[in-house]
Amino acid sequence: MKKTSTRLADGRELIYYDSRDDAVRGAVDRRPLDPTVTTSEVRRDPLLGDRVAIASHRQGRTYHPPADECPLCPSQGDRLSEIPDSSYDVVVFENRFPSLAGDSGRCEVVCFTSDHDASFADLTEEQAGLVLEAWTDRTAELSHLPSVEQVFCFENRGAEIGVTLGHPHGQIYGYPFTTPRTALMLRSLAAHKEATGGENLFDEVVARELADGSRVVLASDHWVAFVPYAAHWPYEVHLYPRRRVPDLLGLDEGARTEFPQVYLELLRRFDRIFGEGEPPTPYIAAWHQAPFGSLEEFDGVNRDDFALHLELFTIRRTSGKLKFLAGSESGMSVFINDVPPETAAQRLREVASS
Repeated sequence: MKKTSTRLADGRELIYYDSRDDAVRGAVDRRPLDPTVTTSEVRRDPLLGDRVAIASHRQGRTYHPPADECPLCPSQGDRLSEIPDSSYDVVVFENRFPSLAGDSGRCEVVCFTSDHDASFADLTEEQAGLVLEAWTDRTAELSHLPSVEQVFCFENRGAEIGVTLGHPHGQIYGYPFTTPRTALMLRSLAAHKEATGGENLFDEVVARELADGSRVVLASDHWVAFVPYAAHWPYEVHLYPRRRVPDLLGLDEGARTEFPQVYLELLRRFDRIFGEGEPPTPYIAAWHQAPFGSLEEFDGVNRDDFALHLELFTIRRTSGKLKFLAGSESGMSVFINDVPPETAAQRLREVASS
């Protein structure tokens, strides 16, 4: 992998990740952009204890542009985009309309391919491996910023999810705090460790799913994917490396080499869940990594106790019908799932590639 860092016209950082070591990236951003101005602010809710990012500047962000005006496609002639070069493998750049910025963290965009009409599932294993390298590199780089305590790599796919740009891409958020979801896991991890005299809850969850087998979707030498026992979403899969590591940086060579094959297979199965002729399945893919900030509030837990894993889920519950977050989910955070996890796992096994 070759990494080339440059700057856009308004001062934002852009990084090319190339599979070829001889790639040359010297294109200059020719757009007449003013310096980026953000109003990002993080406020703490005193009752719930969580935090909300206030970012009014995002009201003016690009919204469903026509394909020939896509800001994530390479620049061609006089059609100038966020990527100055006329081609690319993988690109990461600072978001022009970030939810988090400055002392409140950082937001980046990850373009998986220059092919506007592709999806992550269409990538080759080599391309998917390069995306993994980019995720890992950005996790390492962002972890050193004083304003970042947790790094979150994720992809939103599909208009139903709320995606405003159709080009295959994801995002990376560098939060200035430990997110509420991660804090819940760390508290459960700490309580279990104390109650059992040091046993790891993540290890037990994975071992229990493998022993039961009814919710296992696929298992390889280095990875295991299963529908969790208490899945929140109609079709939800958790993907764990068999060797527990706290973050993407901890993956060994075997896990890195095997990841593209396993992950692409999962994504392709998701697109087959609802049968032939159905539109692509909308989904969210989210990497859960250990925070880089202090874990003192989680008694007895350290970073190595956390288990890196990817959560993949769709809000589509059946053909033509979506799972909406209604009163119980939105008002009380109590999910009601219409699809039994065992049924979801069976379906995901049925649609395996031949």
